Amino acid sequence: MGTHGRAGVRRASAARVAIAGALIVAAATVMGGIEAAHAAREAIAAPAAAGVAAQTVPAQAGPAPAAPGTGAGAPGTGAGAPAAAPPSTAPGGRPLSGPSTTAARVPTPVRAATSASSGSAPIVQPGPERVSGTPCTRTARACVDLHGRVAWLIDNGRAVRGPVRIQTGDRDTPTPLGTFAVQWKAEQYTSREYLTQMPYAVFFADGGIAFHEGRQDTSSGGCVKLVHEDAVAWFNFLQVGNEVQIH
Repeated sequence: MGTHGRAGVRRASAARVAIAGALIVAAATVMGGIEAAHAAREAIAAPAAAGVAAQTVPAQAGPAPAAPGTGAGAPGTGAGAPAAAPPSTAPGGRPLSGPSTTAARVPTPVRAATSASSGSAPIVQPGPERVSGTPCTRTARACVDLHGRVAWLIDNGRAVRGPVRIQTGDRDTPTPLGTFAVQWKAEQYTSREYLTQMPYAVFFADGGIAFHEGRQDTSSGGCVKLVHEDAVAWFNFLQVGNEVQIH
């Protein structure tokens, strides 16, 4: 082989070496890029994974374990370093349910409504109006006071006759107390029980109890005895159904 042939062989070898070197450099560059890309993806994925892990820990379980390199004694951190705030949202954007910062609402006692008269003495409704000078009310037409042994005739709430003297029953045959109504009248009547005359009788209670003329020096069998003039007045004034009050 001549000089020119050997020179061509050397140039071809040098070219192959240069091409091989370039390929090696390119391969190294590509490999370096891939490793860098892997390193970047790992660097991006690590915080995301740490965030997901922190979000899955219940809020009541306390702080999550420190990641490697962030515990006590790790460079740039100390035991008193503030803990990171827990994430406020779960994967997918849903808010995490954690301890409420709002104080529990305590029901306010409801004060019972009171009327104007609460706490005061009960209101006493006034009773029926009494006829002046008598123990009876305005509805009575005849009024008797057994203790005082007197009687009245009443018209429209006013005494129109009396007080007049009367005689009533004794302990064995007392005159009944209460409110009654005139049942019937008899100008001349004879008691079947006592066989005595009862002129101008006005009956107002069961058992034959009546106003009538009678003696004032003896007690009655339960009737109200009047002198003649008063017995006539009672007979003429009182009508069947009129109210009689005996006190």
